[in-house]
Amino acid sequence: MSASGYIQSYYTASANPAAPRAALAGRVDCDVCVIGGGIAGCSAALHLAEQGLSVVLLEQERIGWGASGRSGGQAIFGVAAGQHKLERLIGAGGARAVWDVSVEALDLLRSLIARFAIDCDWVSGYLLTAVKQRQQRELQDEVRELCERYGYRSVRYLERAELRQTLATERYLGGLYDSNSGHLHPLNYTLGLARAAEHLGVRIFEGSRATQFDPAGNGQVRVLTGAGEVRARFLVLCGNVYLGPTAPALAAKIMGVATYIVATEPLGAARAQELIANNAAVSDMNWVLDYFRRSADQRLLFGGRVNYSGLRSFDAPGATRVRMLQVFPQLAGVHVDYAWGGEVDITLNRAPHFGRLAANVYFLQGFSGHGIALTGMAGKLVAEAIGGSAARFDVFARIPHANFPGGAALRRPALVAAMLWYRLRDLL
Repeated sequence: MSASGYIQSYYTASANPAAPRAALAGRVDCDVCVIGGGIAGCSAALHLAEQGLSVVLLEQERIGWGASGRSGGQAIFGVAAGQHKLERLIGAGGARAVWDVSVEALDLLRSLIARFAIDCDWVSGYLLTAVKQRQQRELQDEVRELCERYGYRSVRYLERAELRQTLATERYLGGLYDSNSGHLHPLNYTLGLARAAEHLGVRIFEGSRATQFDPAGNGQVRVLTGAGEVRARFLVLCGNVYLGPTAPALAAKIMGVATYIVATEPLGAARAQELIANNAAVSDMNWVLDYFRRSADQRLLFGGRVNYSGLRSFDAPGATRVRMLQVFPQLAGVHVDYAWGGEVDITLNRAPHFGRLAANVYFLQGFSGHGIALTGMAGKLVAEAIGGSAARFDVFARIPHANFPGGAALRRPALVAAMLWYRLRDLL
């Protein structure tokens, strides 16, 4: 942990200035209390304040301290579960509504960046790549379906020859390119949302873990921290895996999966462009996937190691570097300046998990690696619901979610066993 209160990472080292905010002390009253200072929480607070509601946001650490400030920074269409699974879960109409929201999420992200002049290095372009022939066929089918069935015409298929001109690697057989998706500096984006929310009147308290919440009478909910109390008409939970015992019913539905990123030394504009000619964000289709992109100062940011066990006994930065060199062996002599990790919240079915614990207690979680764009949109949807227009929020709330099997003691070993099958499938 650095002196700033953030983990040490490339994002922290290149973050826009953000002075620490005071912890909550004593009692405050508001219309809505939001727990969690990531993108979802900051977006919810911002959109609620735009409706004229008084909002208090509580963050256990610093704004953007969790996944929102550590991720690969890839803002992409759709949800991790995929459209076919959503159709099985909530029908074709519901799946289409979720799709439309995921596309609007990208428009919203760009709109927020422009409206509030958020300096976060936004770049358009995303490449989803095939490592195997069956993945090639799946990508070709997906491009056809997105264009013909969903009318999403910003995607096209890249044959291997064209892909080889775009990425300086022999690893990939083909790719889906989307000009509508893209990438950004996630910590600076989150910090920008928080500043925008504060300008609209939101009160943000850092170092203020919400330890419990319960009804306070008169239709209110009471939220307790170590040194303070919030009384609100509504509560929005956006803490994901960090809520833990504060909301045990939600904790059973998600699992924290550790993922890791390395950032090389600056490569220079020419060398960085040789690696990714169109400056797109890139990920492959494997279950244990590689994802990478160029930074604004011409580094390669590469993520490609996942830890389902929760153990920290292996060399994650070293393992991630090995995966980077499998894609770009020409970087063998390049120094890694930064290496960091964090937890992604996943659901059992990989669909996002939104809903209510009570009539006035809402939650947003389970983005399963598709959070950069969708979290901001989720904040808008929960603000709509609290404002009286819950139709779009309720489409997501209809998605069924099971607990991870095994209970508190065995749920992680059960997940590790299940993931072995998917890792074997990556090799076939």
